[in-house]
Amino acid sequence: MEAPDGITRLGFAVGRRQGKSHERNRGRRILRESFRRLLPWLNQGLWIVSSLRSAGLEANAREVYFDTTRVLSSRGLLSVEWPGPNWESPEEGCPGKEE
Repeated sequence: MEAPDGITRLGFAVGRRQGKSHERNRGRRILRESFRRLLPWLNQGLWIVSSLRSAGLEANAREVYFDTTRVLSSRGLLSVEWPGPNWESPEEGCPGKEE
């Protein structure tokens, strides 16, 4: 959703039915890490709420990252300068980063 104030905000949701608290917390940490790696390339002025399903709680961080990149890029939410998914070196090609 487009932010009325122009500030990008992210929210992460994992429902109670999906597991015990430590499983849900792990899921939220994995989601946050995926978005942290993609934040420099997210289009500005958006509100995004990301939800993790039960299958995602069993996935590793790399799988969630690649799934997140697939969804965001298919919806046009990543900038055109985005170099593509790179788990090993997410800062590569990052705008504003000097090498």
